[in-house]
Amino acid sequence: MTDTEHSDKMRRIKAARDKMMAGKSGEKGLLLVHTGKGKGKSSSAFGMALRCLGHGMKVGIVQYVKGAWDTGEARFLSRFPELCEIKTLGEGFTWETQDKARDIAAAGRAWAESARMLADPSYAMVILDEINIALRYDLIPLAQVLEAIAARPPLQHVVATGRNAPDALIEIADLVTEMTLVKHPFRDGIKAQKGVEF
Repeated sequence: MTDTEHSDKMRRIKAARDKMMAGKSGEKGLLLVHTGKGKGKSSSAFGMALRCLGHGMKVGIVQYVKGAWDTGEARFLSRFPELCEIKTLGEGFTWETQDKARDIAAAGRAWAESARMLADPSYAMVILDEINIALRYDLIPLAQVLEAIAARPPLQHVVATGRNAPDALIEIADLVTEMTLVKHPFRDGIKAQKGVEF
């Protein structure tokens, strides 16, 4: 392809793109769901949290599983108390506790904090990290979650992460990303490592 042909092609692409973008002027709070067996669900959510912080926007984060862990994201985000509130309220995966009543109580505490943040218009974004796991194991009522998300302030964004997102959550979401597992070092005997998994 010659330089002239390349320039002509890029000019046509730009014109089509500009025309498409001209019709995109709406703004609303989005519900984003990150699900699937692959890595990156929480990492993507925390990337959006960093974007919000960079714009001076307040972020609320509730971790449903990782509260028992000393995570890099909690350490880092705690440096911004005026803009980011992070609640690490999980006690690990349900197969670790092996106590459903305890899991329900922990998820209930996490949901109470989530509901408070979802009702507060000062939060530009609320991240419900691993909430899909709590929903999968019926640790919190799906109907309450859907109701609170629907009733949130109009410009508040919500990110729900975790495997096995319920169909009802996917149905009302504005964006759904399914992370696909192609290859994972865990299968080769490599443990979870700081900076990658936590």
